[in-house]
Amino acid sequence: MKTNSIYSFITCTVLLFSTSCKDETTKTEHTKTETAMSDNILLQDYTGPYGGVPAFDKMKVDQIQPAVIEGMSQGLKDIEAIANNTEVPTFKNTIEAMERAGHGLDNVFTYYGIFSSNMSSPEFREVQSQLAPKLSDYRSKINQNEALFKRVKAVYDASQTNPLPADQQRVTELVYKGFEMNGAELDAEKKKRYAEINKELSSLYNKFGDNVLHDEENYITYLNKDQLDGLSDGFIKSAAKIATDNGKDGQYAITNTRSSMDPFLTYSTERELRKQVWTNYYSRGDNGDQYDNNTLIAEILKLRRERVKLLGYSNYAEWRLQDRMAKTPANAMGLMEAVWPAAIARVKEEVADMQDVAGDDLKIQPWDYRFYAEKVRQKKYNLDSDEVKQYLQLDKLTQALFYTAGRLFNYKFTPVKEGKVPVFHEDVKVWEVTDKDSGKAIGLWYLDPFARPGKRSGAWATTYRSHTTFDGPKTVLASNNSNFVKPAPGEAVLVSWDDAETFFHEFGHALHFFSSNVKYPTLNGGVRDYTEFQSQLLERWLSTDEVINQFLVHNKTGEPIPDSLVQKIKKASTFNQGFATTEYLASALMDMKLHLADPENIDIDAFERETLAELNMPNELPMRHRTPHFGHVFSGEGYATAYYGYMWADVLTSDASEAFKNAPDGFYDKAVADKLVKYLFAPRNSIDPAEAFRLFRGRDAKIEALLRDRGFPVPTNN
Repeated sequence: MKTNSIYSFITCTVLLFSTSCKDETTKTEHTKTETAMSDNILLQDYTGPYGGVPAFDKMKVDQIQPAVIEGMSQGLKDIEAIANNTEVPTFKNTIEAMERAGHGLDNVFTYYGIFSSNMSSPEFREVQSQLAPKLSDYRSKINQNEALFKRVKAVYDASQTNPLPADQQRVTELVYKGFEMNGAELDAEKKKRYAEINKELSSLYNKFGDNVLHDEENYITYLNKDQLDGLSDGFIKSAAKIATDNGKDGQYAITNTRSSMDPFLTYSTERELRKQVWTNYYSRGDNGDQYDNNTLIAEILKLRRERVKLLGYSNYAEWRLQDRMAKTPANAMGLMEAVWPAAIARVKEEVADMQDVAGDDLKIQPWDYRFYAEKVRQKKYNLDSDEVKQYLQLDKLTQALFYTAGRLFNYKFTPVKEGKVPVFHEDVKVWEVTDKDSGKAIGLWYLDPFARPGKRSGAWATTYRSHTTFDGPKTVLASNNSNFVKPAPGEAVLVSWDDAETFFHEFGHALHFFSSNVKYPTLNGGVRDYTEFQSQLLERWLSTDEVINQFLVHNKTGEPIPDSLVQKIKKASTFNQGFATTEYLASALMDMKLHLADPENIDIDAFERETLAELNMPNELPMRHRTPHFGHVFSGEGYATAYYGYMWADVLTSDASEAFKNAPDGFYDKAVADKLVKYLFAPRNSIDPAEAFRLFRGRDAKIEALLRDRGFPVPTNN
């Protein structure tokens, strides 16, 4: 996560991203400072149309380091001015001033994020490695500034007796809590060690992410024309193009990313090749070479434990969850343990069905699961995933996103003429977002859809500028980023149903950005086990009749998807939920258990193996993210002890979706949609998430809806 306000440096490790979707970032612009006049384009205020846009066409790697250093220097001057103010501390001269501080770094972090996530290179990784400890030092100088914290505490203490206006009170409490959680009240010796630990961790996080990216880029499986049985024509053409681009003309490349691995494991009849591709993917960061991450993980866990002990906490999870919806590790574990038995029981049923198809001569292995699950899907539901894929075209799905945003949020998306807005790669397209009725400018939406070397795997959303009314209303610059396999020229981009859901999910984050109605930058942040809820909820609109009937058309004939096929999709909606739930929950449980365990002399490989055995993890499938490449947790801290948050958010999602299901006009009911925007999207972090959900639903969420959604038994005593 990255945000512009100083509060972000107190609460987050800057510019360390999750490796999946749901990377929520926020940034805004403030009043100009002297750094805005810098010769370095990365430090300058955005110029051009739409309230100014990033100069992506002018950014260069060699500009990053000097821009960051100059921006940090100005940021510290801003902080010193606040800390040394001789006036009595007030919200305006302390908290509000902090919301403006560090403006010189705002734009730099946008470009830094693009180089890190979308356009990485060996040159940038070297710069990133050099900057990581410097950024850590910068953060420490802010959150350990005693004079600054004294002023923050004075404003906070006064607000407990004489509350401020609601949004100011929320900002004050968040800023104060950020300082408190990050050692502002430690003595000098402990503060010194705290800062040293953060610096060490920043370098380890960078190294972890670089190692995973190395294995993704270097473990490519090349096929010849006799090894393509079962694969679709579109996949084959794409694999041929990737191979040619890599200097392997006449061969076919299976890259070491989920978007390439998943369809190959689902359709290829070449079992030994499936094993090879599976092994490459799930061994990222775990190959016993210089890019192996196991030792790094052990060191990260020890440093995290040492750091929170300085603050008086017994483990990292206890410290991290205090400001999340779950509040305690026990609450998070309680949710996961409530669902786990039903998930692994369903896996046993799924494996039995697959074993019937495979026969007695073949025992289902992890590299067989997707392949035989597809066979069972066809047998049980007469549903062929590749047939469904023919109706899931990326351009049509993009129009479906716009339709949904129009119905729920009253937004209109208009393509921006090529060349009017700078982009960092030719694949990136841009749309203008306006209110359908008034024409009011909401912002711009950038889409970077395709996988390429140097782009991190997964899918995510981010902002280049967030809405606030702090120093005048700001339009939003939001982006969605995916890793779809680029098709051969003239071919449609066809995606799986799961990938289509993810596309809707990430767009949910973008809508969360666009709908923001907050004054202060800090309030654009979020609570990790809540911010996935809004985007998970938006996935539900893919399955609505309005979207299906208008946008799911055959890529060759243009014919709408047959109703008979739609009914098969709906009947199979809970199919393979054992696999989906178990692979996810295994990673979430591992995340929590690693941080609750004693990290002294921990053997990561043994811990993973033994923990899975204790959980009775089915042998036929792996965790979604094995520990050595679990970037959500070990390339930064955004999801550390927080990967459970997807499940927590899914409880909210399932419950909230029933509000739409039971409404007179279903998922497009205006009254429910208005409440959705008012209480669950627009407030961002300006009100407590639990209270926001109660305002929408009239009560707290219940787990029964989640169990029903997944086709699991609902306990009769609940």
